[in-house]
Amino acid sequence: MGHRVIYVEKCEHLKLYLDNLKVEINGNDILFPISDIQILVIDNYKSNMSVPLINKLTENNVCTILCGIDHFPKSYLLPMNGHFSSSGNIEKQIHWENEKKDYIHQEIVRCKILNQIEILKQNEKNFEVIKKLYNFTDDLLPGDITNREGLAAKMYFRELYGDNFIRFDEDVINAGLNYGYSIFRSLITSIIVAKGYLPNLGIFHKGKQNMFNLSDDIIEVFRPIVDNYVYTEMREDLFFKKEHKEALIQLTNKRVVIDDRKQTVANAINVMLDSIFRYFDDVDTKLLFPLPILYDL
Repeated sequence: MGHRVIYVEKCEHLKLYLDNLKVEINGNDILFPISDIQILVIDNYKSNMSVPLINKLTENNVCTILCGIDHFPKSYLLPMNGHFSSSGNIEKQIHWENEKKDYIHQEIVRCKILNQIEILKQNEKNFEVIKKLYNFTDDLLPGDITNREGLAAKMYFRELYGDNFIRFDEDVINAGLNYGYSIFRSLITSIIVAKGYLPNLGIFHKGKQNMFNLSDDIIEVFRPIVDNYVYTEMREDLFFKKEHKEALIQLTNKRVVIDDRKQTVANAINVMLDSIFRYFDDVDTKLLFPLPILYDL
């Protein structure tokens, strides 16, 4: 997987040229080696992409995101064949044991709440709220049957964004959260497919019309990364700006700590997924999750 994150806004045509992405803008051509690209965001609904370029992007597992007229991600490009052992991996995925799913669910929720705590601590929020969230992690049960995740989220969001904050309202904070989550979700999805698994067969997300249940399982521990950017950079703004979008996309080009090592976000997703797949395969019992603090490359 490449390392570059490219945001295309003013572009008439995107084509393939000698294993490069050729972006045509006002009669000028800009070339990007496709092997260098990790994420490509096309935020111009009037842009045209050639079929050879689409195929080359999917062959190289480039996370390609297409935005709609509202400038929010609407579609992803995913390959038909992601891995040489896809059939075997999918067969195993279908038969994952419920007991193991419940344990992973519990541990993902635990990590998510601990990462939320780190964001609250970093921003010097109320200690009593932080203490309560720690208590939630102590009370977790397999499958999170007592919904500690939901209770923690309600307290966390109100402490971070204020008592009047309501998730999914139409405001700049929710716009930033939705956009950032979409970027992470698409990157996670591309990595899942590249490993030969189905993103729609989840561990605890089970929406029948959701094509990204497994992606939504994995993203939970990464959400606080987006939450922190929105809090520190957007809470005083009235409008969701272009620079916000670009910065949210670039979050995926940072490093986080996982397994006591600094890794790029994409590598951290790989490490976390591999640990989960090894757990299901009885190869290893250690689950690995990232911390939410970002570091520059």
